[in-house]
Amino acid sequence: MQNLIDADTLSTLLDDPATVVLDASWYLPADGRDPEAEFAAAHIPLARRFDFDGKVKDQASGLPHMLPRAEEFQDAAQALGILQDSRIVVYDGAGVFAAPRAWWMFKAMCHTAVCVLDGGLPAWRAAGKPVESGPEVPPAARGDFVARPDPLWIRNAEGVRYALDGAETVVDARSAARFEGAQDEPRPGLRSGHMPGARNLPFDRLIESGRYRDPQSIRDAYRVAGIEPGSPIVATCGSGVTAAVLALGAQVAGLGPVAVYDGSWSEWGQETRSDLPVVKGPA
Repeated sequence: MQNLIDADTLSTLLDDPATVVLDASWYLPADGRDPEAEFAAAHIPLARRFDFDGKVKDQASGLPHMLPRAEEFQDAAQALGILQDSRIVVYDGAGVFAAPRAWWMFKAMCHTAVCVLDGGLPAWRAAGKPVESGPEVPPAARGDFVARPDPLWIRNAEGVRYALDGAETVVDARSAARFEGAQDEPRPGLRSGHMPGARNLPFDRLIESGRYRDPQSIRDAYRVAGIEPGSPIVATCGSGVTAAVLALGAQVAGLGPVAVYDGSWSEWGQETRSDLPVVKGPA
């Protein structure tokens, strides 16, 4: 299954029982948007909510929307009616922002048939496709999806330490101002700057008009950031959301799987974590 799908192709698959459409919309607090209210107002027909910020997350972690344990993820996926052979299509209300995070979560739990609607709900509506309002329609039956964490896709702080020693290239999806430490972090209690040796590739450099840029442009953006094809990559960001934009972009561009540091700067940048080094300035 391709990693991106367009509105026309998705519309031909909606009546297929194997297709499960998930709305994974999530927004930064400063955006002032309510994904639950927006879903109730308009969503792709038969779509179900995939709330990785409030429900499908590690409830025991103090870090934002961390990947839950396999059994917790499996329970949530089965409750959504997801089967081992389901074709999952994820979208969000911003175009391309939060949906890659859900895509990565399923990849990290060994569900390969998952893709993202390029351009999200705005592209769907621009193509003249229908929307529904009201609550989601519950699945006809519980799914049988089995979650199996795949270490190829996941890194923790210790894994990133190892990567920074030269094992992998760490690429940071935050803005240049945040990466260089010229701008304070939006979350309290975090230091400014970046990991020593990390590269900077702001996620929006892969996006144009709410959609992914073409594969060659994505490869060029990675190369400008100092990352050559074939390099093993770990993506990080503020809290593991836009890092997934880089991971999906790498797949689209044929650069291979990119692991995501789930804790990202919400963990690494903590003022209490003096064991995790931080530097300022350009990459």
